[in-house]
Amino acid sequence: MIMIISDVHGRFNVVNEQVSFAENSLKKSIECILVLGDLGLFEVNLRRFFEKEKQTFCRPLYFIEGNHEEFSTFDKLLALNKSNFTHLARGSVQRISGYNFLCIGGAKYMDATNTPRASEITEKDIENCLNHEKKHVDIIISHDCPIKIGVPNTPGLEFYGPPGFTGSERVLEHFSPQLWFFGHHHKWFEKTTTETRFFGLPETWKGFILLDENYNVEIVKNVIENKKKSFWERFF
Repeated sequence: MIMIISDVHGRFNVVNEQVSFAENSLKKSIECILVLGDLGLFEVNLRRFFEKEKQTFCRPLYFIEGNHEEFSTFDKLLALNKSNFTHLARGSVQRISGYNFLCIGGAKYMDATNTPRASEITEKDIENCLNHEKKHVDIIISHDCPIKIGVPNTPGLEFYGPPGFTGSERVLEHFSPQLWFFGHHHKWFEKTTTETRFFGLPETWKGFILLDENYNVEIVKNVIENKKKSFWERFF
């Protein structure tokens, strides 16, 4: 079973706590963890968790990038931590636990602080996605949401316009996946159309989704108390 989470923001200990809850309280066997962006890939977070605290993720962890990662040293941090997690490149199709996932990291442009240049989803990214054949994609995972599916604006961020990234409508039309998971907007969201079920997730400490081998989805709203703040939460 795959655990799907989003917006970890450097609170890596919460990932393991959610896995523990799923396995010990819900009696679910977790094969791997899939993070829908904003893992919190900053050197200070990585050093604290893996070196200072000498912890590891308790299950194999895969992630797409969000808009809050250390993009200036992104490749270097990936190389130094290749044994700790696996990055799923933007526009790639990755085989995980029996599913073919189309991976769309990044987000719609907001401003230079919230959307560094390397995090913005570009037309080239969309083209790379569309180069894949529909038959080769089972599920789409993205950090930002598709446009025009009804995700509400976050209060205070209306200035940036309706949620969703440009080109997502073309991706949806091309693949018509059974499932599309996303994060970024820090809220639970669910919608079903004729062909696709959409699921939005909040921050990791508010819950997770479990996905079995038959496209069955279970939403688990398990809130974990904020015991320590990440670098991002303290300074931004």
